Amino acid sequence: MRTAENWKDYAVLDTSDGEKLEIWGKVCLVRPDPQIIWKTERKLPQWKSADGHYHRSNAGGGSWEFRRSIPESWNISYKNLTFNIRPTGFKHTGLFPEQAVNWDFMSEKIRNAGREINVLNLFAYTGGATLACAEAGASVCHVDASKGMVQWARDNAAVSGLSDRPIRWIVDDCEKFIAREIRRGRRYDAVIMDPPSYGRGPGGEVWKLENCVYDLVKLCSGVLSDNPLFFLINSYTTGLSPSVMGYILGSVLTGKFGGTVSFDEIGLPVQSTGMALPCGSTAIWEY
Repeated sequence: MRTAENWKDYAVLDTSDGEKLEIWGKVCLVRPDPQIIWKTERKLPQWKSADGHYHRSNAGGGSWEFRRSIPESWNISYKNLTFNIRPTGFKHTGLFPEQAVNWDFMSEKIRNAGREINVLNLFAYTGGATLACAEAGASVCHVDASKGMVQWARDNAAVSGLSDRPIRWIVDDCEKFIAREIRRGRRYDAVIMDPPSYGRGPGGEVWKLENCVYDLVKLCSGVLSDNPLFFLINSYTTGLSPSVMGYILGSVLTGKFGGTVSFDEIGLPVQSTGMALPCGSTAIWEY
């Protein structure tokens, strides 16, 4: 497992019985996590004194319980990047801290490339990967179907001092955008994608990652330059193993470009136990 071990403003303090105890800057939160099926004793006092606790509802969804007043939003930093954090109505905070291990990989590849790198970030959410690539010197096209998430990413770029970097902010359906980029003849040296496990398109089309990911990778291969640097897929789909994603990348890309494929779980260290909490997986093709 590759773990995001370089955080200073974030940590998983403990895990037990379907929940994780986290510190986000100075704010302590308890949030659900379906991976945590162990029921270890909750010894840390922060379990009872956390600022906020997200409770799942039996009817679906859930809600926050706040023990004390916290800011509507606040900032945390990772190395040279800064992110705006705020609890949302669907348990998330606007950032997946485990992705820092991938940000580090991307940054190093871009800095060591010795040439200009053009990156396409699909399903780009609030821009963690976008900012990491831009800070490393790449031009980035950031694509997400949610206007609110793209604005959140732009705000993160502003507080990170990256507003002047060459970033294109696109609100669009990712597949339709890729198809248009192919027709326009636009090419990218790196592709990042973090597609949802399940969703519905604007016409009610059902999206299931395990059924659609191969075709999506195949489509995206059409926007790669003649000398691509990397292609990275994240997945939070429980039934989709890292090796399956790695095989897909290899079958689509290695015959045409050569290179190598790696794949693994990604996770976060847990302070109280020394264990690593699994947080999805990543497959990477790189040259």
